[in-house]
Amino acid sequence: MTDRLQAAQPSDRSALRIGPFALPSPVVLAPMAGVTNVAFRTLCRQLEQEMVGTVSGLYVCEMVTARALVERHPVTMHMTTFAPEESPRSLQLYTVDPANTYAAAKMIADEGLADHIDMNFGCPVPKVTRRGGGAALPYKRKLFGQIVAAAVRATEGTTIPVTVKFRVGIDDEHLTFLDAGRIAEQEGAAAVALHARTAAQRYSGAADWDRIAALKQHVRSIPVLGNGDIFDASDALAMMAATGCDGVVIGRGCLGRPWLFAELSAAFTGAPAPTPPNLGAVADIIRRHAVLLADHFGEDKGMRDIRKHVAWYLHGFPAGSDVRRALALVKTLDELDRLLGNLEASAPFPEVGSGPRGRQGSPSKVSLPEGWLDDPDDCTVPEGADAMHSGG
Repeated sequence: MTDRLQAAQPSDRSALRIGPFALPSPVVLAPMAGVTNVAFRTLCRQLEQEMVGTVSGLYVCEMVTARALVERHPVTMHMTTFAPEESPRSLQLYTVDPANTYAAAKMIADEGLADHIDMNFGCPVPKVTRRGGGAALPYKRKLFGQIVAAAVRATEGTTIPVTVKFRVGIDDEHLTFLDAGRIAEQEGAAAVALHARTAAQRYSGAADWDRIAALKQHVRSIPVLGNGDIFDASDALAMMAATGCDGVVIGRGCLGRPWLFAELSAAFTGAPAPTPPNLGAVADIIRRHAVLLADHFGEDKGMRDIRKHVAWYLHGFPAGSDVRRALALVKTLDELDRLLGNLEASAPFPEVGSGPRGRQGSPSKVSLPEGWLDDPDDCTVPEGADAMHSGG
């Protein structure tokens, strides 16, 4: 974005309304597989409360598959765990089939499983797109509309808003975001979010914020949220100032930085920015995260899960290779405590710690079902597409 380097100031449009929910800060945690479980969301909320005295954004559960939810797959049901204090409870569905979409959304509404439903049409992973799901699906305009309409219809008479997240398109030759935004708006979505990359880009290169501005001009009656390349609070302010979007969706920027939401809350309200944690404070946060994971999964699986987070937490900090290797193999909370005790607690938060993190990779051709691009009006659900992952 040509305007990206302008000085970022607190927004005078900080509040965001999604359906009945008024969010004091226009910030949404993006669903990330294997990351945004109840442990991570709880930690983010706790740190925001401790650092700025409030919880002001929307924290979305990791994506679950509509069919697996309807079939009550045990792993999927466990993924829908929310902490007692979470409100609103936000759940993201992966879906390719209007019938399963309706059944899953109706189940969520009837059983009170969540207060908000988000729908994933942005995943660029080959195993998803080759079955016509994720970022591939909005190319099928009519099918996309039927799926959004099914979720909205299933939640009629409730306070549950349905929102939709998608990408710019399959690649530069097959852009879908303007049609997707218009269709979602027409079918009753409460908000749309755009990851400003194509599926072919995956997570590489720079997000094209100009596309967010274009979508905001195209979709007028519901909020438009922007996603892509927000790694600190100034990035969020800059995106909103440059594009006119109504809010931001934070994904990779919070990996190893669950306190980012406190920084964002302060930035949007004009409150003093929290002091970045030194290595000792980060070690304490790692320990808290590990305990929450152990509570959710059990100690054995919880310790396996914390390993990937440790690499993100220690990004840019001075930590010896031996300690890093040992932490990458940690098996118990006691072992984690011992290893964290070897870190240099007084080391300040590094400047490099605020940069890009998580998946980046390189662009590549998008895997699609055979003949997928032949007819954008075809509403046929690809065989097996809704059985992507029985565990969600």
